[in-house]
Amino acid sequence: MGTKGREVPRVVCCAIPLASTSGKVLVITSRKRQDLWVLPKGGWELSDVTLERAASREALEEAGVRGNITRFVTTINSPSTTYHFYELEVTTLDKEWLESRERKREWVDYGEALKRVAWKAELAQGLMLSTLAPRR
Repeated sequence: MGTKGREVPRVVCCAIPLASTSGKVLVITSRKRQDLWVLPKGGWELSDVTLERAASREALEEAGVRGNITRFVTTINSPSTTYHFYELEVTTLDKEWLESRERKREWVDYGEALKRVAWKAELAQGLMLSTLAPRR
């Protein structure tokens, strides 16, 4: 059973925090593995009402990011999880945030962001479909 004991795959909402004028992506360290970088993401909760709101909440909790969801990027299905990706144009970075003692954050260009999240295929796929990705 690919759903890790659940009857249906887990719904995860992922924010791709952008500073589009400078072409940068904000990446954060994983809480479980501080040597690995991720995008803010987490489970959709009923109180979120929408998937977009869940992505915004995760960005605030995990990265101290405030901004506006500007674009739905993609949905990626894996056996245990359904990932929904949204671009979030960052307007403010909080100095202290819920997970600030557990994570680092860093603005990087698209190529560097892709290298850092490449260990997690779904994150790399989502990022490759963002507006910062080079057009083929």
